[in-house]
Amino acid sequence: MKTLNTILIGTLIAITLACGYSSKNNVTPTAMPTIANLSPSSASAGTAAFMLTVNGSSFGSNAVVNWNSSAQTTTVVNGGQLTIAVPASAVANAGTIKVSVTNPATTGSGMYGGGSPAQTSTAVNFTIN
Repeated sequence: MKTLNTILIGTLIAITLACGYSSKNNVTPTAMPTIANLSPSSASAGTAAFMLTVNGSSFGSNAVVNWNSSAQTTTVVNGGQLTIAVPASAVANAGTIKVSVTNPATTGSGMYGGGSPAQTSTAVNFTIN
């Protein structure tokens, strides 16, 4: 009986310690998206609508191009290229537009959570002459 009690107590201690070291708030960072260049890199004020291609790396499958901090409807060509439609109204006046890419946060699944936080690239300037 004493041996059985010792085994049960040892088992309970082992389970308690094992559970204490797990975490349900694991967050796995995703790769930071990086913009290499924009094509075209500039436009003349008053230009007609056009497609903007963003070339770079580490673009997620749900990556979003931000035009002056406003998320745009984005087509993911692959992990290194995205496109957006830029309306004529967005280039009506001269100025500088900040373009960045965001890989949205993901939620985890399973027993221990997981997921990843959103990551946004450094902005690149798009010039409207």
